[in-house]
Amino acid sequence: YNEDPMSLIRHITLNTYRFIKEKFGKEYGDLIICQDSNNYWRRDVFPHYKANRKKAQQDNQEYWDIIFSCMKKIREEVAENIPYKNIKIDRCEADDIISVLAREYRHTEKILIVSNDKDFQQLLYYPNISIYSPQKKSMVSCKDPTQFVFEQIVRGDSGDGIPNILSDADTFIDDNKRQKPITAKRLADFSVNIPAECQDAFNRNKTLIDLHYIPEEYANNIISEYNKPVINNHKMFNYFVEHKLNNLMK
Repeated sequence: YNEDPMSLIRHITLNTYRFIKEKFGKEYGDLIICQDSNNYWRRDVFPHYKANRKKAQQDNQEYWDIIFSCMKKIREEVAENIPYKNIKIDRCEADDIISVLAREYRHTEKILIVSNDKDFQQLLYYPNISIYSPQKKSMVSCKDPTQFVFEQIVRGDSGDGIPNILSDADTFIDDNKRQKPITAKRLADFSVNIPAECQDAFNRNKTLIDLHYIPEEYANNIISEYNKPVINNHKMFNYFVEHKLNNLMK
């Protein structure tokens, strides 16, 4: 590193929030920061959920330890010092929080999801919900959100360690296994009928991927946390001074 990684990541994080607020604040209102918890409810449904990520990180464990340590500290700092609504719910991912809030409040206001996660395309089924991809620096579109989520369920999600409905549950953590291919014809057949031998895997993937299947108790916790007032103790100026955030001070 040419400089302290904590300082660099802190600047990038805060500058990203500033950019989003400036670019979209007038049209979409308040900025809501949504965080992952460390214990996902989806692992109750599928123990291998995201297990392949830990496996992939082992070769660069020292690097990832630094990144995760920095991000944890900065998230705590932002929640303590920056007057944005900051939501973290035990056993929930940021995806859960974003999905619940977007669907709950789409009736009364315009919602913008700022994320590179393709899974949110399923929410474009609803009016008043839009997505902006920071990676592509553009708005996201989806011709058929219903078909999109169906295909995601059938094909699984390798990034989250979820195999397609033809493959073994431990496909992504067993080096000797590979996914069975799903052709366009097979996908079309599945849209008409899911075979009995694939039904359990289909239901599992639907629970993991379809954002309508977030358990009610967690959805209620998310709404309750959102409705709590933001406490602004006017710490922001002192926080910027302490960490020498001169470029962001103005």
